[in-house]
Parts: sequence; structure tokens; C-alpha cells
Amino acid sequence: MRVGGLRFSGILATGVVLALAGLIFRTRDTTTHAPLEVARRGGQLIASVRAEPRTLNGLVARDETSELLTVLTQAPLVRRNRATLELEFWLAERADTSADGRTHTLHLRPDVVWSDGTPFTSDDVVFTINAVSAPMFRSVRARAFAAAREEIRATAPDSRTVVLSFADSGGPGLAVLDALPIFPKHKLEVARAAGTLTDAWPLTSPAAEIAGTGPFVLHDYQPGRRVVLDRNLRYWRRARDGGLLPYLDRLVLELVPNADDELRLLESGRIDAIEDALRPEGLASARRAAAGNRVELLELGVAADADAFWFCLDPVAKKRDRRFSLVRDPEFRRAISQAVDREAFAQTVFQGEAVPIWGPVTPGNRAWFTPSLPRYPPDLARSRERLASIGLIDRDGNGIVEDPAGTEARFTVLTAGQPDPYLKGVTMLRDQAAKVGIRLEISVVEPAALERRRRARDYDAIYARLPATSLDPADDLDFWLSSGALHVWNPEQKTPATEWERQIDRLMLEQISTADPGRRRELFEAAQRLFAENLPALYFAAPRMYSAHSRRVSGVQPSVLRPFVLWNADSLAVAR
Repeated sequence: MRVGGLRFSGILATGVVLALAGLIFRTRDTTTHAPLEVARRGGQLIASVRAEPRTLNGLVARDETSELLTVLTQAPLVRRNRATLELEFWLAERADTSADGRTHTLHLRPDVVWSDGTPFTSDDVVFTINAVSAPMFRSVRARAFAAAREEIRATAPDSRTVVLSFADSGGPGLAVLDALPIFPKHKLEVARAAGTLTDAWPLTSPAAEIAGTGPFVLHDYQPGRRVVLDRNLRYWRRARDGGLLPYLDRLVLELVPNADDELRLLESGRIDAIEDALRPEGLASARRAAAGNRVELLELGVAADADAFWFCLDPVAKKRDRRFSLVRDPEFRRAISQAVDREAFAQTVFQGEAVPIWGPVTPGNRAWFTPSLPRYPPDLARSRERLASIGLIDRDGNGIVEDPAGTEARFTVLTAGQPDPYLKGVTMLRDQAAKVGIRLEISVVEPAALERRRRARDYDAIYARLPATSLDPADDLDFWLSSGALHVWNPEQKTPATEWERQIDRLMLEQISTADPGRRRELFEAAQRLFAENLPALYFAAPRMYSAHSRRVSGVQPSVLRPFVLWNADSLAVAR
């Protein structure tokens, strides 16, 4: 799944059948806890984050820091282990599935209470699912249900049982619940009834108003500085030695917007871990620190998401723009793709710490990556031929191609610009496109303004990233379907604007309706092929990701999905 809202910063399957089907669970605890000979209960861990949270309400926001807070303070019924990518029962201890695969009866753990002492029951699950499904609350979590093709119905026969009814028997099944933390009915029911749920739990909320079933509870929020979390004394999980989890007494998220400052703070011992991926420019320093045993450098793997470049292809928004006839032609987009040397892009933009890519599914997603898709090797002469074939030639000698009516291929590209790899990427794209007569003018705007303009279709082109939170394409329908809000080049179409989008819709809907792993892969490969042939968005390189932490921290299991380091925070420990 891709997070709603653009990201401006910047597999390991245990078996193909498991990764593709998404229906097999580990019923035992597969989390690797901190080694008992190293782990010490107590102490404080300070981790850096690069942006402040927008809210404490995980129902309505999924920016990276808000999502991290939700992971730390709330819990889902099932979760995907970010290290093994296996599904694990979490607040639910087991499930019974009907013969047709459409009904799942979940049995909740009997020993779970909210952090304020209120018992956790099936009413909380039904409340959360109903709140997420209600259109009036515009919950970002509703996208997790897109793979079910309609609202999931939830009923509660008793306080420890929840029955979920799905529209289809195929697709990811209960895996869609991985993206759905359960929220406390007793804390949020009044806001839901009043229609103000989207305004609940702002950053100014007293800590006592927040309740969760995650390993930590909010202690203090200091705007512009840090979020302080304390151990949830009522947390339901236990360590393998039978002792309490989490190991830590306190977890501090320190706001450090500058990536260079993060490394300096880590080396000096003022922070213990960097939650975000390191910038390529910082890797040499990090490697020196690791060689000197000052820090532990983590190779997370190839990113599961990457920078993308796309034009606004909404025919209504662009009906008065004569340039629209240029960008809507796939041959124009192929010409840009062929003008870019992706090997040079990886070397220049990411200092060699990246791999060339030709689509939205990167090699970091080993279960679904397809290496045999159509590619457009760098060839400036062939790129110019493509442009000429659709009537685009530099007729007046000013270095910009134009059509017979004089419409120039000149466009403004919006980007947030920071951190550096993103501005470097769009700059290199601009320079290479210029070699074939396409003028791209860069406009750096604030992330919030860029997102507003994207939603309003008020732009020529955008260079940005949609972070992936899941590797299964059935969780990513908001991107692939023409009706999806994250079908960024032309979102929320009532009917598909092109025949190839209609075909992708058909393939993706069939893909989530079958439980056969091989068939699912065939269908998704066909959808990726159509994408690669028509190039509604262009991708160039996926970075190799690294993070770092202090050597006194144990239990870290890095992941290619966010949170990279703190996803198993209940099992992290610090040596005194």
C-alpha cells in the first residue's frame, strides 16, 4: 500500500507461495527478542525522526511520524513481521475461515486491556472498522479495505469474537488488517457520534485522553523538539523468558530535520538510533564510524518504493491546455524515458547506492518484482525519433521541440526539493530531457502546497514519491485502479480514461479475486507490462537503504518497510 500523501525525503519472502497468497500465519511468536545475555530491562532509547507528527489520531493521518506513533501506541489484529514478512496473529490469537474464504471468525486474546485499564473487547474492533468505513470521516485507513472490493462487515457475537465478512475469497484475505490498528471505542465513541472523529486526538491532547494497546503510551509532546513515550505498564506481550515487555522504560522521538546532524548526534551518543534511511552523502561517514566501532550500520535493502515523475493526465483539468495533446501520447513519455541514462542517474543522484528501475515495483519487493518488463535503454537518437514520429520537432531552432501548431514541449515540474537526492534527481531529469528538446522547469514548493496542487490537478508535472507500506499489490489498489485516489496521474476516474487503464482495472480486480498464487502473479505481471508500455509515471532508480544505531542497542531487525528500525520497539533493549 502507498501512503496517501507524497513523500519528499530520499523480498525477503520466506516462500513465494506465502508471500503471494498472504493467507498463512505464524501462530507462534516469530519476533526475535533482544538476546537475553545482552537485554536489560529499563533505560531510555532516543531515536531521531525528521518531521513532526501531524496528529495523534492514526485514523485520519498517515504521515511518516504520525504513522510511527500509531505503530508504537496501538496494535492491529494481525501484523506483518517487517523482518520476515510473515503474518502474525497479534490482538487476535487465531482465526477460523469459512470454506469459501469469505468469512473469518477471529478469536481475540483474553488478556488484553487498554493502557488506561479498560478491557479490550470485540466492540473496539467493530467500532474501528465502522469508523474507518464511514465516508464522512475520510479515514486514510479505508484504503486498506480496497482489496476487499467493498466495505468489510464486522459483527461481534460476544466480547472475544469478531466475525468479518469479505466480498471475495481471494486476494490478501486477513492481511488487509495489517494496516488497521484497533482504536478504543470508550475514548472515541463520543467524537464519532458527534461527527468530529477526524478532529479527535490533536497534538495538544493531554496524555490521559489517549489509550492504546501498543507497547508505549504518550508521556509528553514538545512541539519542534520531541515526543516522549513511556512503557505501557499494561502491555499484553511477554518476552521469551516470561518477563514484561517492552524492555525499555522510555522511548524518545527526537526531531532532527537535518540528516547530517543525525549522524553527528549518533556518533556523540546523544541519540541511540536513526529511524529514517541515511542520505547517500552520509554513508562514507557512517561507514567510518562503523569501522571504528562507534555505531552499527544497517543495510536495510533496496527500497520498496522510489522517486516517480508524472504529468497531469486528467483530460478535464487540462482541456484548455494545448500541451495536453503532447503528454497524453505514450510515445512522448517513452521518449523521455529513453532520454534518461538510469545507470548514470543511480551513480549521480545516489552516489552509486541505487539500482536502475523501469516501474513502480522495485527489486526490493522480491515477491512481486518482474525483471522482464519492457525497458527503454538510453538512446538520444531513438528518443528524438519517437518525438518526431508524433510531430515534435525543433522548428525554430530554440532548442525546444514543438508540434506543427507551434505548441512547445515546455513544462513546470513541482517538487519539494529536499532532501538533496530529490532535487538532484529532478535536476538530472531536466538536463537529460533538454538533450532531446523537452524543457522542464523546476519549481520547489512546500510539501503541503504540492499535495494540495496534486489533489486539485493544478500542475503540469510532479517529481516525488509515494511511500509503500505493503508489498502485496492487492493492498495497493488505490494506485493501480483508475478509480483510486493515488492513481496520481489521473485519480478517481468515474470510468477509465484509456483502454490500457481499463485493462489494468480488469487484471487487478481479477488478481484480488483469486487465491491461486501463480495466477495472481500472472495477472500482476500483465498489469505491470501494460504500465511499462504506457508509462503514466516514470521511474529511474531505487536507492539502497541504510540506517544506523548505537552499539548499545540490541534486538534491532531492519526492514525495507517503514518503520525501518522501530517496528519491533517492544523487543529493543539498551545496555547500561
